[in-house]
Order: sequence, then C-alpha cells, then structure tokens
Amino acid sequence: MTLDDGNVRPVYGKIARWLEATPMELLSSRRAQAELLFRRMGITFAVYGEKDAGERLIPFDIIPRIMLRSEWTRLEAGLLQRVKALNAFLKDVYGAQEIIKSGKIPADLILNNPEFRPEMVGRPVPHDIYVQIAGIDIVRTGEDDFYVLEDNVRTPSGVSYMLENREVMMRLMPDLFAEHRVAPVENYPDVLLAALRSVAPHGEEQATIALLTPGRFNSAYYEHSFLADKLGVELVEGRDLFVESDKLYMRTTQGPRQVNVLYRRIDDKFLDPEVFHPDSVLGVPGLMRAYHAGNVTLANAVGTGVADDKAIYTYMPEIIAFYLGEKALLKNVPTWRCREPEALRHVLANLGDLVVKEVNGSGGYGMLVGPRATKAQIEAFAGKLAKDPNNFIAQPTLALSTTPTFFDTGIAPRHVDLRPFILTGTNGVRVVPGGLTRVALIENSLVVNSSQGGGTKDTWVVDDAIFERQQSFQSQSQSQSQGFQGQSQMQS
Repeated sequence: MTLDDGNVRPVYGKIARWLEATPMELLSSRRAQAELLFRRMGITFAVYGEKDAGERLIPFDIIPRIMLRSEWTRLEAGLLQRVKALNAFLKDVYGAQEIIKSGKIPADLILNNPEFRPEMVGRPVPHDIYVQIAGIDIVRTGEDDFYVLEDNVRTPSGVSYMLENREVMMRLMPDLFAEHRVAPVENYPDVLLAALRSVAPHGEEQATIALLTPGRFNSAYYEHSFLADKLGVELVEGRDLFVESDKLYMRTTQGPRQVNVLYRRIDDKFLDPEVFHPDSVLGVPGLMRAYHAGNVTLANAVGTGVADDKAIYTYMPEIIAFYLGEKALLKNVPTWRCREPEALRHVLANLGDLVVKEVNGSGGYGMLVGPRATKAQIEAFAGKLAKDPNNFIAQPTLALSTTPTFFDTGIAPRHVDLRPFILTGTNGVRVVPGGLTRVALIENSLVVNSSQGGGTKDTWVVDDAIFERQQSFQSQSQSQSQGFQGQSQMQS
C-alpha cells in the first residue's frame, strides 16, 4: 500500500483514508459478518487427516488487494503467452516430441515424470486444446516486478473463493465499490461455460456438459458443487456415468443422456479403472475408450500434469522461445535444479537461505523455507536432498509484496500471491481480471496455502483514469494553493 518513502500509493489512497476513518469495532463487525455469510454459503475446505476438516473456513480478509488496469494489462499479456506455450508443449510431448529431440529439455525429465501419461502419446485431443482452465500463481517483488511462482494446469482450484469473496465484499463494502471502478469477475461462469461448449468434440450445438467430482468427502467438494450450480450443469460422480459404444452417458430420470464435455476434478490415475488404478471407484470404466474415440472432451486433458511439474517450470523461458519464438513476458523465479550436481552442491551449502520444494508437491507440503526453519529441520531436509535430488528444486526467498491485512490487534502487512484464471476454448483465450489473492496470515510467513493457515482477499483491478484525474486534481489544488499564498504575501 505504501511506497519506499512511506507515502501511500495513489491506487490505495481511498482505501487508506477509509481505514483511517473506520473504527476498529466496525472493521471487526464487518469481518464477523463476512464469516457468517461464508458459513451460510457452506464454504469449507478439508485438510486430510484432521477431525474437524469438514468444518474449516478459509479465513477471509476484508481489506481488498488493488491493482491498476495498466499493471493488470502487462500481467494479462504474459499469462496469455504462457498458456499458449503450455498448450503447444503438451501437444508436442504427446506427439512429435520435437522439444526432446532438440535437446532443450532432458528426455528423462518428461518421459520418466510420474504425471506423463504414455497412454496419450499419439492420441490427439479435441481441437488440440489440452488446458482449458489454468491457474498461474504470480508473486510481486517490486513496483514493476512480477514473477511466476508455478503453473497449475491439472485441476486448478480456488475460483469459487474468488467469486464468493467478491459477492461478500459487494454486500459489506458498497461504499468502497462506489468510489472505485472495479473490473467485474462475476461473468467467470459464463466465460467458462462458453469455453467448455466450444471444445465439444463435434461442435457446441446442444453440447451436454457435466462436472465430475470425487464426492462430498473431497477437500474441494464445495467448489465442485458451487461451479456446477453456477454453470447450470450436472454434478456427477463416477457411479452416475457409464460408457457404451465408446460414448459417455450419464444416468438421468429421463434415461441415459450423452455427455460431450466432462469438466473433471479428479486426478488422472482415478479416471478409468480399465487403464489406470484398477481399484478406483471414483472414475468411469471405459472413459479413456470414449476419449480416444473422440466422443468426449475432458477438461483438462489427461496428462497435463507433466506441464505443471516444478522441474519443467524451470524450462518455461526455453519452452516459450521454442514454440512461440518469443521472449517470456513474465519472469520465472531463479531456480536451482537439484538433479544437477553443481546446483545440488550450491543448495546443500545454502539451505538456510533457500526455499526447497518437491517437483510434484502442492498445497505447501513437502517444502522447506530455509530462513524460517530450525537447524534440525534443515539437517533433515539435507538428508532428503542427498537421497533423492531429482525430486527437488530450490529458489531464493523473494521479498514478496505485502498488503494491509486486518487483525483484532490492528492492521498489519502480510505477504500475498495471486492466482489469475485463464480460460481457453476454440472461441479464444480469456483472463478474468483479478483472480484469487492468497495471504499468509502468520507474521513473516511466505506460505499462503489455505492448508497451511493462509487466507484469501478480494482482488480489485481498477481504472487508471480515476487515479490520473485524482492526481491531476491534487496537483492543480496544490498549485492554486501556492498561488493564493503568494498573492496573500504580496498583499501583506
């Protein structure tokens, strides 16, 4: 919210004045109202292994994160470029594998990757689109410095919180919305539905879409049911579906109905017991037959996990250059691949200063934040690295940006990241302005994941013009004030 000199950034001017004028008691009341609304909506998530998992709310902070439209436009261009390159990469690694032949990426990093699906090699997907829904995690380290932290292109989650955060803020803070021209996110379900319709195998005319969930015990079940409701599509489990004559059907009260697009929220390995885990009861026997026959589109495609592997992430600048012939618009965080002996030596010698992650890890698990770790934790992690270096990458601890966050004790800065959502269909590629801001609620923590105690904020993308006019008005007022002071002195 503030610049290096301590002054408030213009985009946060109205928020700063609002916070200064609003009593702490009122802010506490608004936060309590927000929590009540979320409970009524049933917004919960689960942390596996905990007894009260089903009752947990993701903490919501009532102070929005704000970005100028000009800042967002730069981010948007980089996101569109990145998703375009990811789709090209996936088409290639399951096709001609030119990037492997060129030596740009080691073959074993792709072919031995646990998320690489040999069953997809030589199998085209409808319209050559592998990633219909992407969530790209962004961090900010300076006024103009944005970095991609990781790519999420399997089953990215969090969009329900983006939408519900906005709804709650509009209910509780209408006065703030009246003072800002905030880009809407409410049209996300319509944009997603249009994208899914567009990728139906044989055209979007009367395309039937269903959302496949593992069931109500899954940690993200709320989001699955929320999205199915917003999209106006059926929420189904594996037992509601069957395959006949290489076509996918769902059971309805009016009889079987063919499904053309399946928005799946379960991992590859559980999709079809005929091909993957034979004991899976979450998937649909024969689903891959229908998929390979071209009779159903899976969003996202099977095998996309190889593209959001953290080791593959380190090659994204090369991937963008290889497929698009362009320089990456968004920077990667500098990364050491522990599979490389020289990098491993550097990482082991500097563990106390680095963040070390599992290449297939998620949710903030399986990672070491060196500056926050104890000596015993560092020593234990050094053993893991020495035993299996291929499974880890390391990065410097960036000075992540902070935003004002409300606590009972007052307002304090907390580190944040941003997950924008990018939708791809035959009708184009769209980025919803804003996305999900996740906030590390623990002081000095860099871990924003909800499973690790993080919270969320509403993200506002606002017009530059308002603040340009505001600054112009302030400059004119100051000039006039100085002029009046000069005239007064002359009269004296």
